[in-house]
Amino acid sequence: MKKTVTKLQESPLPSFYLPAHAGSFGYGPNAGRLQTEAGAWRDAQGLTAAATDTFNLHLLLIDVQKDFCFPEGALYVGGRSGRGAIDDNRRIAEFIYKNLGALTNVTTTLDTHFAYQIFFPSFWVDQDDQPLTAHREITREQLERGQVRPNPAMAKWLCGGNYPWLLKQVKYYCEELERAGKYTLYLWPPHCLLGGDGHALAGVVQEARLFHSFVRGAQSWAEVKGGNPFTENYSVLRPEVLTRHDGQPLAQRNTQFLKTLLTSDAVVIAGQAASHCVKSSIDDLLGEILAQDAALARKVYLLTDCMSAVTVPDGKGGFHADFTPQADAALQRFADAGMHLVKSTDPLAAWPDLRIA
Repeated sequence: MKKTVTKLQESPLPSFYLPAHAGSFGYGPNAGRLQTEAGAWRDAQGLTAAATDTFNLHLLLIDVQKDFCFPEGALYVGGRSGRGAIDDNRRIAEFIYKNLGALTNVTTTLDTHFAYQIFFPSFWVDQDDQPLTAHREITREQLERGQVRPNPAMAKWLCGGNYPWLLKQVKYYCEELERAGKYTLYLWPPHCLLGGDGHALAGVVQEARLFHSFVRGAQSWAEVKGGNPFTENYSVLRPEVLTRHDGQPLAQRNTQFLKTLLTSDAVVIAGQAASHCVKSSIDDLLGEILAQDAALARKVYLLTDCMSAVTVPDGKGGFHADFTPQADAALQRFADAGMHLVKSTDPLAAWPDLRIA
């Protein structure tokens, strides 16, 4: 006899899932094994194909990649606890397994970079033509004073050797960032380089999203962002700056994915980092919502126990930089706008305004 379940009925954790894998940089799932096990699991749990869902619940996982999720990564998001992204990914995986029957789609974003980009030290030199180091800001004033400038070695392949054009562009970019008031240009260590181990999704999350795909017959969607050398791209919905200094387009908004989110019945968001890419993506989503219908904010759910803020330890028990207050302030602002702050361990049936049949 076929098992009868409701969409809100939680599934058990599968036997192959090991919480310890959340802390393993080298762990990667066996996709073939997952596909083999999915059919039997679907039948045993009484789950149906995602295509039959009458309520589209979309889980958006932002940048849950190895460089952000492990101490071995180039830009580990440890939060104040030091275990931030590791514990977040364990909870993300368990949230997916428990709610396989309710989640229609799972989309992961992939921060994707190359060796020379405007937010990497390699892009810049100081007034003595010496390379810069990470974890510092670049401002329009520093450029005007000649304290920093773009690395001349890039000019030929980046802009046809037109170095004056490049100088104008980076000054304009810093000016636009400062005018918008969201960020000052910040130099990060090289991270999520295409082709490198750090670009891959954390294994425990990759395992869970693939199992969801195979069990529910849903595509393993991914949104790639961050490859433009002239602009940061914290948000999955748009780069930080869209135009060049000469008025020509520099980049464009991700209008298709925005439409995908806004036409979902509910959107659940988690990932890294709460202070940067998660915050920026939600900011852009909220901006679009307010431009269309403020009531749409109530269909957005933020998994507060599945995201952490960027911190930069100083090796003495403190931090060179701690963006936790910015993350907390953003979450409060999103809640004030009508979005729901929830935890991954809260049953979906208890989530406000969620009406899954």
